Amino acid sequence: MSSDSVRVGVLSLHNSKETKAICNAVEDLGHEPVWLREENAAVSVEDGDVSVEPAVDVIANRLLLSNTDQPAELLGLATTFERIRPMLNEPDAVLASIHKFATAATLADWNIRVPDALLALSNDRLNEGRERFGDVGVYKTAIGTHGGGTWKVDLTERVNPKVGNRQAFLQQLIDRDDEKHRDLRVYVVGDEIVGSMYRYAPEGDWRTNVALGGAVEDATDDMPQEAADTALYAAEVMGLDYAGVDLVEGYDGWYVLEVNPTAGFKGLFEATGTSPAPHIARLAIETVGGEVDDDAVERVAASLDDSRPSCAPAPKPSSTEQPDIGYIEEVVVTGTSGSTQALAKSDTGATRTSIDTQLAAEIGAGPIKSMTRVKSGSVKGGKARPVVDLVIGIGGNQHTVTASVEDRGHMEYPLLLGRDILTDYRVDVRRRADTDETERDEAGEILEEEEE
Repeated sequence: MSSDSVRVGVLSLHNSKETKAICNAVEDLGHEPVWLREENAAVSVEDGDVSVEPAVDVIANRLLLSNTDQPAELLGLATTFERIRPMLNEPDAVLASIHKFATAATLADWNIRVPDALLALSNDRLNEGRERFGDVGVYKTAIGTHGGGTWKVDLTERVNPKVGNRQAFLQQLIDRDDEKHRDLRVYVVGDEIVGSMYRYAPEGDWRTNVALGGAVEDATDDMPQEAADTALYAAEVMGLDYAGVDLVEGYDGWYVLEVNPTAGFKGLFEATGTSPAPHIARLAIETVGGEVDDDAVERVAASLDDSRPSCAPAPKPSSTEQPDIGYIEEVVVTGTSGSTQALAKSDTGATRTSIDTQLAAEIGAGPIKSMTRVKSGSVKGGKARPVVDLVIGIGGNQHTVTASVEDRGHMEYPLLLGRDILTDYRVDVRRRADTDETERDEAGEILEEEEE
């Protein structure tokens, strides 16, 4: 192998901690990281010659396709780079993996155990088949992230084949422990397991995602061999060079839930003390014949350096342009059983979006995930409210948020938009969807309901 420095490009348009950690790991291993992003990346075709800017030898694909409204654009971008340079986590493999039903179908076709599932394009067909999952099942959007777009639902009620503009499907609930739900995340790089952890659902929830507050426990040394073998095989079948494989134990063995091509590092490092970043960096370097010292990999893996890397391009000036949202806005709100238009009030003083109890029941919002304590102007210390996942459409944008449920029957508007949504907009207090004229109160300020 060559001892020359390898230029490892990390293709990522987001400021993710994982991207930063991989870039820093490449440098710590004695090679040259290149962060490919909007500020610096270009591909040129001139007189039949194709070149990549900045110049790289190999690319690690870290595009977060599940966080964009136009994943095909990013897939095309990744495919462009992949046709020119060797790439880890090639676009075709990533596409199949981010689509949860495509993952399940692929794995099942290769005799890997997955929960029973049903995807149907029509409402009637999906509901005709829901009885085979029992009274309670899992309802998922085919593309989602951080546990968003995943519900445990009462299947005695009808569900929709779509949530907002995203396809949804039904899945069998696999759960051996009635007291505290857990699953197993196994991080695979190449043909090796870097580490694994049990993830436990937070109180009041059944989802184990670390991003949702799930607790973690090291499982690297004592996970069952069946689970380890299944995780390695699943990553291989999906064609991924690195992935977080999520499994759950049923009474008859281990089931693969998801194979995540852009799994986070934070929870795994917290549980195991091992960072996947240098393992990914080594795989990229060795893919094009570079050399890496094994002891250096172990040393770098003992910390998670997600500080701003030296290769980060100068940030472009931040744009102040944000879409406007009215003080009163017409939105589309979606739950598991339906969608409806509703008037919503923008409240920059509210941390969390909230929905009226009756409207939540109408669209099938829920089930209740947990309880949250909301500050109140009329009740000292606040009051507890149930929270549920909602999809709220504003213009052409879709927002999946965790909203509190309350009786808003005595209020004028059934929805209140909090900062979990408003952070992406500029609030125009003069614009109201419930009147023909723009209005401003005498003080020129947004009026806020007292109890928020």
